[in-house]
Parts: sequence; structure tokens; C-alpha cells
Amino acid sequence: MDRLIYTAMTGAKGTLDQQAAVSHNLANAASSGFRTELHKLRAVEVQTDAMHTRAFTVDASVATDFSPGPMQETGRQYDVAVQGKGWLTVQMPDGTEAYTRDGSLEVSANGILQTRSGLPVLGGGGAISIPPDTEIVIGSDGTISSLQAGQNTVNAVDRLKLVNPPENSLVRGEDGLFRSSDGLPQAADEAVRVAGGYLEGSNVNVVDQMVTMISLGRQFEMQTRMLQTAEQNDRAAAQVLSAG
Repeated sequence: MDRLIYTAMTGAKGTLDQQAAVSHNLANAASSGFRTELHKLRAVEVQTDAMHTRAFTVDASVATDFSPGPMQETGRQYDVAVQGKGWLTVQMPDGTEAYTRDGSLEVSANGILQTRSGLPVLGGGGAISIPPDTEIVIGSDGTISSLQAGQNTVNAVDRLKLVNPPENSLVRGEDGLFRSSDGLPQAADEAVRVAGGYLEGSNVNVVDQMVTMISLGRQFEMQTRMLQTAEQNDRAAAQVLSAG
């Protein structure tokens, strides 16, 4: 009885958490560079001396699908998509680094290249400053070049800091950005390539996520029925004991 109650109860809670994750994935199906969040449940025995029959259902693995999303041509000079493995580096307000695949960039009023959320994009020497009244071209190696209006001279401004840490060493934050698990900044990787004028779409498979949502709904219904069955069994047992 205990195993039934605890497994069903914690399983229902875990299923609700999974539904929230699927809803989050679906909400970001059109977000540039978004990576699908994955969850999996398993039963774990409660480690006590007196209650060996009790088990909890826990979220065994909160993982990320790092497969690339589709490339979308935009033609914007500040848009950039990472090709294959790799990440753009941004600077957080506390000075630490974070990593993103969302290359929808813009220039602030102060001329700093930044994300749409206002985080500076890092280059070889820190934040990247874009000269005013210039046309920008982003090369495949991340080099940012500027062309002054009315002139034919191309000047190298900076180079995007592109990193490629092991995927299992990255942790997703609540803001959707990734960070190294040890909190240390990652070294630039010369092999990472980008495409200027493109954005990488989300890798969320909408059909797959909708099927998962339906499956989770049925799973939650089954778990609540198990709780009702446990209640009915307990009531029946109590009646038998009282009759005796």
C-alpha cells in the first residue's frame, strides 16, 4: 500500500513538472537558438530503517537536446548563427560569462554589440564596440569588419568569442542561458564557425512535444486513479478489521 501511494503521489508531481517543461519547450518553438529541455522519471526507494516499502518518483535526469536547429536567412547585418557545435559568449551583469546560440544581435545607444535582452556580446578583448555609421560584415570565423559609408576601406573591428566546451559540462540557467558547471570562463575555440545574416531556429519538434503532452496527461490520470484505488483498498481493509 505504501509503495502504491508514494509512487503514485510523487509520480503525479513529477508528471506535472514534466508537463511544465513541455509547455516551456512549446512556448519557445519559435525562439532563436533554443534547446529542448528533457526530463525522465524513475522510482527510488526511501532510505529508512522502518519503511522499506516506500518509494518516491524523482526526476532522474534534467537534460538538454543539443542537436542543431534549422538555419534561417534574415539578411540583417547583426544576425549571426553558429554552424555546428559552438556558442556565442555574453557577459552577465556580475561580470561572469554565459553562452547562447541566439545570434539575434543589435547595437546599443553606446555602440556596444549586445543581445536583444541587453547583454554585451564578448569579443577578443571584452565587449565589442561598433563604430557609428558603418556597415558591418561578420565573417565565418567570427571576425567583425566595418565598412565606412562612402569608402572602400574595410577595417577589422573585433572577433566574436566563440567557445565549444563539452556539452555535458554546461548547465542551463533560469534565464535560458548556459554556463559552465565549474563557473569558469571557457577558452575561445578557433574551429567554431558562424554564418552572418542567418539565425538558428529552435530545435523543438512541435509534433513530438504535443504527443508527449498528451501522453503525460494520460499518465497523470492513471496516477490519480492509483491514488483513488489505494483509498478504496484502505477503506475496505478498515471495514474488514472493524467487522472482525
